[in-house]
Amino acid sequence: MTNTTLCPCGSNNTYIKCCGIAHKNIDLVKTAQQLMRSRYSAFTLADGEYLHKSHHSTTQPNSKFERNEIVKWAKSVIWIKLDVLNTVDGMENDNYGIVEFKAFYIENGRTGVIHEKSTFEKENGHWVYKEAL
Repeated sequence: MTNTTLCPCGSNNTYIKCCGIAHKNIDLVKTAQQLMRSRYSAFTLADGEYLHKSHHSTTQPNSKFERNEIVKWAKSVIWIKLDVLNTVDGMENDNYGIVEFKAFYIENGRTGVIHEKSTFEKENGHWVYKEAL
């Protein structure tokens, strides 16, 4: 991505000044929503390494096959946009938060949407995705 490419998460910031910061150093993620946005951007980029790193150790896909399948699927769809609907807690001084979002994509010529309320926790001092409610 270039220095002027808008971030896929829809923040209206450049990727370099937005999710690119998280992708380079997850310890710089300040909020649950920022982590969720960075994970959406990682899906659009099929960045399996970041998706794994940003997933809670107790719920992350552990097999290499499962991780590869996630990346394969992420590459097979066209990501349209992310809408953040609601955030509960998950601020810099919190240890837990919930983010509700819709992620829109096109798969096999049809529009799809992932509508999820996700839980996030701090693990090893940084935010990670735990699970969908």
